[in-house]
Amino acid sequence: MNDPRSRLIVALDVPDRAAALAAVDRLAGHVGYFKIGLELFTAEGPRLVEEVRGRGQRLFLDLKLHDIPNTVRGAVRSACRLGVDMLTLHASGGAPMLAAACEEARNHDSPPLLLAVTALTSLSAADVASVGVGGPVEGWVETLAALAHGAGIRGLVASSRELPMLRARFGPEMRLVIPGIRPAGAAAGDQARTATPGEAIRAGASFIVVGRPILKSADPAQAADDIVAEMAAGMAPE
Repeated sequence: MNDPRSRLIVALDVPDRAAALAAVDRLAGHVGYFKIGLELFTAEGPRLVEEVRGRGQRLFLDLKLHDIPNTVRGAVRSACRLGVDMLTLHASGGAPMLAAACEEARNHDSPPLLLAVTALTSLSAADVASVGVGGPVEGWVETLAALAHGAGIRGLVASSRELPMLRARFGPEMRLVIPGIRPAGAAAGDQARTATPGEAIRAGASFIVVGRPILKSADPAQAADDIVAEMAAGMAPE
């Protein structure tokens, strides 16, 4: 993964198929992956996944699966049939759920990278405390990450603040996908724990996820190129 462009995931945080495909067509060749999340998948369903894949693009299906093990197993089976490259599950679903997902993925020739979501980057320390989690956010993230790793997961979603701890604990083999990325000078929006592209790469991110700072730019392709340049600077030896 020496090419920073291959490590940039664009979140298609748009309401419908037309807007999504327009964004894909504008950004093809400028980014590594496109991410379809709950809003867009609920609106357009598997057909859109197939259309993006049909354009030769790598796809991250971000559904954050969280259900009983058998239901999640079935959802992973369906995602594998769609040919997605990455798929998210909530680590808080527990070890049996995560293990069922891993077991199902192994039944397919080209399974997606399963990513366990730890603590959403929109959650502040106060938010975490309000749902009954004691102690700092970082401790909760580490507990969930260890649970996921023990169940066979080899990819995690976490904020940049937990990156150094996760990279030190799990080593280079663990793929770390970092949302909540904002280019230098951009507004944080609804993200509570953010970093710039260069900061995330320097801290050990395998991939970064960027949505609105690219999609809402006057020139999305140039905005993506600028982020890739920030990533490249973060990869450069000091």
